[in-house]
Amino acid sequence: MISIILSSFILLSFILILMQFYELRLQIRSFLLTCVPQSKKQLIAMRKFIHQFKLAGSPEYLQSHWHLQQWWILIAGCVLFMSILIFSLTRPVAASVSEARYLKKVDPQIYALLEGQILTPPEAVDEGLILQALQENDDTHQPVISAQNFNPNIQDVHLSYHQNLNQADRKWHKMNPRFKQRLLMVFKLMQEQHGYELVLLEGYRSPERQNSLATNSNITRARGFQSYHQFGLAADIAFKRNGKVIISERDPWAMQGYQLYGQIAESVGLTWGGRWKSIQDYGHTEYRMPGLKKTAEMAHQLTNEGNLQVNTALPLP
Repeated sequence: MISIILSSFILLSFILILMQFYELRLQIRSFLLTCVPQSKKQLIAMRKFIHQFKLAGSPEYLQSHWHLQQWWILIAGCVLFMSILIFSLTRPVAASVSEARYLKKVDPQIYALLEGQILTPPEAVDEGLILQALQENDDTHQPVISAQNFNPNIQDVHLSYHQNLNQADRKWHKMNPRFKQRLLMVFKLMQEQHGYELVLLEGYRSPERQNSLATNSNITRARGFQSYHQFGLAADIAFKRNGKVIISERDPWAMQGYQLYGQIAESVGLTWGGRWKSIQDYGHTEYRMPGLKKTAEMAHQLTNEGNLQVNTALPLP
C-alpha cells in the first residue's frame, strides 16, 4: 500500500511538472519520436534484425549468427540477475530472523543456548478448556505457604487469581524475546524430556489489570509496574493432559510437572515462583533482567521489543 501511494505521488508530481514547463514537454516529445522508426527503411531494418535475432538460437545458424547468440546469453543473464535482485529486495524478512538478530545483539546468552534456532510459540489454547479447568478445580491454585512479607522489587506474589483468567492476555508477541525464548525452550524441554504439554495462562499483563487485581489482596500484592508481567518478562502456565487443561496443584501428576518445570526454568536463567520463601507460585516464572528499572517507560520499551517489526530489525553485527 505504501509503495502504491508513493508511486502515485511521484507520477502526479511528474505530470504537474510537465504541465508547468512547455519546453520540457517539447524535448520529451522530440526524444520519444527519435526512438520510433520514422521511415519504412528503418522499420524494415528493425524487423530484419529481430528476425535474425530469433533465428540465432536455431542449430542451422550456430556458425553464422554466433555474435547474436552472445546477446541471448547477455539478456538471459541480465534477466536472471534482476530476478534475484528483485526477489532479495522484496522478500519479507521472517519474524524469526528479525528476532534472532535482536537476541544476538542484546542477549547473546539465550542466543547461544538456542544455537541460533528461534523457537515458535505453540497455538493458543482453547479458551473453553481453561474455563472448564477453572470450574472443575475451583478450590485449587492456592498457596502452600502464607505470605508474611512482600517486597515488590523482588517478587510478584499471586495468591489466587484463577477466577480472573478469562481476562488474561495470552499473546506471545507481547512478551519480550529475552523471556519468551527462554520460556519456549522450557516448553520444548518439558515436552521432549518429560512428556508434559504446557499451556500459557497469562503472559503480558497491563498495569490497569494489575491494579485491578491488586485491589484484592487474595489475588496479588503487586501493583502496576511492580510485577514483571508489565514488562513482558513473566508468565503463568498450566498443563494439558488428554485434551484437558489442568490447573490444579493438588493433582500429583501436575505437582510433579511443576517441580520439573521449575528445574528446567532455572536451568535457562528464569526465576521460578515455586522457590519463593514467602509464598510459592508453582506456575509462575519470570526473567529478572539485570539492571531493570521498573518504570512505565521501561515497560513500554520492553513490551514493544516483543512485537518486532521487519523494517526496524537490527542488522547482524
